[in-house]
Amino acid sequence: MQVNELPPMLKWGLKPLSWMPLAWLQVFGYALGRIVYRTSRGYSARLDENLRQSGLVSSEADFDRLRRSAAGEAGKTILELLAIWSSSSKRVDGWIREVENRELIEQARRSGKGILLLTPHLGCFEIAGFHFGQTLPITILYRPPRMRWLEPLMIAGRARGQTELATTDLKGVRRLLKALRKGDAVGLLPDQAPRFGEGVWAPFFGRPAFTMTLCNRLQRATGCRTFMVFAERLPGGEGFRLHVDPLDGQFSTEADLNAAVERAVRRRPEQYLWGYDRYKVPRGAEPVTAVAAGGQISADEVRS
Repeated sequence: MQVNELPPMLKWGLKPLSWMPLAWLQVFGYALGRIVYRTSRGYSARLDENLRQSGLVSSEADFDRLRRSAAGEAGKTILELLAIWSSSSKRVDGWIREVENRELIEQARRSGKGILLLTPHLGCFEIAGFHFGQTLPITILYRPPRMRWLEPLMIAGRARGQTELATTDLKGVRRLLKALRKGDAVGLLPDQAPRFGEGVWAPFFGRPAFTMTLCNRLQRATGCRTFMVFAERLPGGEGFRLHVDPLDGQFSTEADLNAAVERAVRRRPEQYLWGYDRYKVPRGAEPVTAVAAGGQISADEVRS
């Protein structure tokens, strides 16, 4: 589905985002993020709690500064996402100013192995998937949004270039395996909270988080090359810098995976979505109050 095939009301409502300069978009996004933070008690409480327990703040002044920035940056993420979905590929591609370690991706492609790109909820994660979809065949795992009216826009905005989408079910996982075995790329969010039976408890910023096992399963099954990717938001609406960091041999457990996400977040902590419900307990799982440092607890162990 193309953007011009969307319902007219939705299409015209998003039209300003398709031409608004990125700097303006981010100014309005920052304001939106601050408004949401001030008006949603549940969201603001979760953001504060997640940030406070992260160990990244050393004083109240530091905490206050970082939570204000994080709330504003989250608002930028929302408007950027909608703008990417509703804008032309040429316009969005012009926002990418630099891709660090691009040659490592090219080397991985020449090796014939599949490429696993892990993009956490950091910076403009939507533009990272877009960029690689313009340069190589990639299958991106996605979970249909709760607001069903957004799904046609999501599909239209993401399924461009060489990008294919796979839903978060068994059929989708099979598509990911097929893509990697062909030597294509796969993209997913490593810090997305999985459903019960699809994860284990592992530490994330010192607190147990139900963590997907899919990343390690894909890596073991295909021998794919693995990279952590995040699109850093540059100041003043200048665009984005894509960071590409190789992870081959650096994680064999879900605790290792979370540690890799932590390293990325520490580079620009204000651009992480601290309001995301990362520590939720999936239906059917028992909450865990402690996980040994560097360790993890399987879902079966939680139930026993």
